[in-house]
Amino acid sequence: MKLLAVCVLVFSVMAQTRADPIPDDGSPDPVVVAMSPSCPIGWSLINNRCFQYVTRSMTWAGAEKNCLSMGANLASVHDMNEYRQVQSVITMATYGSGRTWIGGTNAQETRVWFWSDGSPLRYTNWCPGEPNNYGGYQHCLQMNYSDEKCWDDETCSVRLPSVCAKKV
Repeated sequence: MKLLAVCVLVFSVMAQTRADPIPDDGSPDPVVVAMSPSCPIGWSLINNRCFQYVTRSMTWAGAEKNCLSMGANLASVHDMNEYRQVQSVITMATYGSGRTWIGGTNAQETRVWFWSDGSPLRYTNWCPGEPNNYGGYQHCLQMNYSDEKCWDDETCSVRLPSVCAKKV
């Protein structure tokens, strides 16, 4: 008896459901709206890229290698608004704004800075007097330097936390 009741219920639902026929009037197909991009758990969406703060202190190269293992690079930053949002990612993770590696480097040629993700380095937020390549060994970019929370070139072997970024 229960089986008969379930069958009647299923058939009545199917009978009430119908598919609309596809119009053959020459009109264009309906537009399919894709879901907005999203980031994996633990990542934050900023300007169509996903960012993640990594608390483990590593050298710049170690941090880049760690980001690569997650399908990302050390973060590139392209304007002041994006920089503030990356700072917010750090603040949310740490309740602070400590020095952090991002993807800028001039290790290949002094005074030629570029992002490890290959994007052009046009926006900068250097602290006054930076980059200065102090001692001739500062080839990696740290953010949140000094009370001004600006950029500084630092020796790449220094161990700092980092921010990774990847495209959605």
